[in-house]
Amino acid sequence: MANSNSSPLYERLEHKNTMHKVMEFIILFLLLSLLVYRLLSFSNHGFAWLVAFLCELWFTLYWVITISSKWSFVEYKTYPDRLLQRVAEHELPPVDMFVTTADSELEPPIITLNTVLSLLAVDYPTDKLACYVSDDGCSPLTFYSLVEASKFAELWVPFCKKYNVQVRAPFRYFNNDAIPSSKNSGEFKQEWKTMKDEYMKLNRKIEDAVGKSIPFDLSEDFSLFSNIERNNHPTIIKVVLDKEEGHSNGLPRLVYISREKRPKHPHHSKAGAMNVLTRVSGLMTNAPLMLNVDCDMFANNPSVVLHAMCILLGSNENQNEIAFAQFPQIFYDGLKDDPFGNQMAVIWKYLGHGIQGIQGVFYAGTGCFHRRQVIYGKLGNQELLKTFGNSKELTNSAADALRGETKCPSMLLKSIEAAAYQVASCEYEYGTNWGRKVGWMYGSTTEDILTGLSIHNRGWKSIICTPDQPAFLGCTPTGGPASMTQQKRWATGLLEVLLSKNCPIFGTVFAHLQFRQCLAYLWIFTWGLRSLPETCYAALPAYSIITNTHIFPKGQELAYYIPIALFVTTNIYNISQYIQSGLSIRAWWNNQKMGRITAMSAWLFGVFGIVLKLSGISETVFEVTKKDQSSSTEKGTEEEDTEAGRFTFDKSPMFVPPTTVLLLHLTALASALFGLQPPAHDGLGSGRLEVAGSVCLVLCLWPFLKGLFGSGKYGIPLSTIFKSAGLTLMFCTLCRS
Repeated sequence: MANSNSSPLYERLEHKNTMHKVMEFIILFLLLSLLVYRLLSFSNHGFAWLVAFLCELWFTLYWVITISSKWSFVEYKTYPDRLLQRVAEHELPPVDMFVTTADSELEPPIITLNTVLSLLAVDYPTDKLACYVSDDGCSPLTFYSLVEASKFAELWVPFCKKYNVQVRAPFRYFNNDAIPSSKNSGEFKQEWKTMKDEYMKLNRKIEDAVGKSIPFDLSEDFSLFSNIERNNHPTIIKVVLDKEEGHSNGLPRLVYISREKRPKHPHHSKAGAMNVLTRVSGLMTNAPLMLNVDCDMFANNPSVVLHAMCILLGSNENQNEIAFAQFPQIFYDGLKDDPFGNQMAVIWKYLGHGIQGIQGVFYAGTGCFHRRQVIYGKLGNQELLKTFGNSKELTNSAADALRGETKCPSMLLKSIEAAAYQVASCEYEYGTNWGRKVGWMYGSTTEDILTGLSIHNRGWKSIICTPDQPAFLGCTPTGGPASMTQQKRWATGLLEVLLSKNCPIFGTVFAHLQFRQCLAYLWIFTWGLRSLPETCYAALPAYSIITNTHIFPKGQELAYYIPIALFVTTNIYNISQYIQSGLSIRAWWNNQKMGRITAMSAWLFGVFGIVLKLSGISETVFEVTKKDQSSSTEKGTEEEDTEAGRFTFDKSPMFVPPTTVLLLHLTALASALFGLQPPAHDGLGSGRLEVAGSVCLVLCLWPFLKGLFGSGKYGIPLSTIFKSAGLTLMFCTLCRS
């Protein structure tokens, strides 16, 4: 029976952040003052002044949106121990766990299997858990890895629970040769060594399989993978672990799924894979709660499910208001001081908790617990067939889920198996509402944000859960090309939503999206558009120096101190946030650099991609980000870590705009240094502020300056340098004319 303990399962903590709010208003006042100065001085200046005014107007509006998003800082503290006192284990709701992978080369199977093993070992009743792995690459190597991992799991999961192991991804637990000092018994030492040997055997098996064109005998279960193409194959569903097969030993169910793909049928990338997982799991286990993680995002906190339950089961009010519990994306083995600016720790802390005080944090696409009822939506019985498709078994399970009932049939029943293949076919969604009204939404390469927006549009709320021990850890892309590819995909997908019928403005006008939540969504949806004013503004100091004009107030004007005060105040404000987040000033500087680089490269090309799509020239493509994390248990040397932190280049055209801006500023500074500027008009030429702005841009583009003289992957390709030099020459010629 459930315990009647009335202690709350979580606490809602509001933070005033008074000093930050004061600084935010000071910055806003300075931005408005600069705009007023521009307006009052229009008659004495030309086109560059107008460009500067429009850019600063954008920055001011964006700052207003940012302030609104940060204003209501709210944090939730969960108490899983109280949950176990209040709810008996057999009364805890079942959870279906989804792991998605799309390419066995870019996403090595050893990473995927570590994520799966960490999920199988979480502290939660195993009969309440089922893990589904979606392999959109239809790789026999991935399936082989799961089969071998399931054998290791029969040893690993009991070991973790017997000794209360906190890190349950083996490659992280065995990241050195030292036996944990907290466990000194002879029995533990022997089991630890045995377990590490078994994991190393598993690791070698996967590495050996990777090195072979045919990694194993394509017979029995593996015969399904013979003579298939990655984007042209039938559905493959294999139950790797299930109680009826006698493999459970206290393990959750484990299912491999590779949905059907055909060349002429759209597959909707990750959103399509998630919808197949939702339908197949609805037939096999139909858990009321669903967790989805990327293949590289392992469970780092064994109590992660219990933390989520504290939020989702906290009260009757929560169950009627809270749609999903999102855990922040945190990365393991992050390079010191975040040289590529992609860990977003400050954004999660201040923007994430700020938005939480409105209607709720965005859905981030991984590390999130969803209610199946919310994903399905509220429907009448007569709408089920049209919405969910012509599978009687699926509509029945959907009706059960919408009523809050959970019926878990045997996975081995032939009727369930046949229905599972039916709902995973590429034609099943035709004539249904999948991807439009139910499931993960289609229409953007950032299906996560779009799906979360559709949920908030219906009036639901969400919560970000931040336990002391991070719930999930993943690997972040390193180098230049990988980071830029990811950022470009995000910018493109976000703009797809902004410029569609799913624009959050419509959600506020016609649905239940709160106004400030709409502003918060506009903050992230306009990432790509920020590239236009930022790139233009970055070129203005160089333009002023080359033409010997000025875009900032002169020294004899009182307004001269406005941009100086704005620069100083903004940077003090940003640095304070980094320090309070436990990060260094160097990390702040790296993020400033990468912010400028990303805006002028990946985000700018995201805008180009949307323009090409809207003009009908090309379609956006979902690009998988390469996962660089090694499966080795050995730590790299300090020299290797330094090398890993260096910016790398390839022949991508994304690197042309930042290289051009750099060459432009080097040319401008050289012309000022050697007195090559034309005579100033009315004696009001470029001054110290323009030179300071140009120097700041060169410093922000320091990785590209080093790349001009680098070699190999650390050097900017000559083709990129020649293109940028040509654009620089063209710009200078136009300026002088």
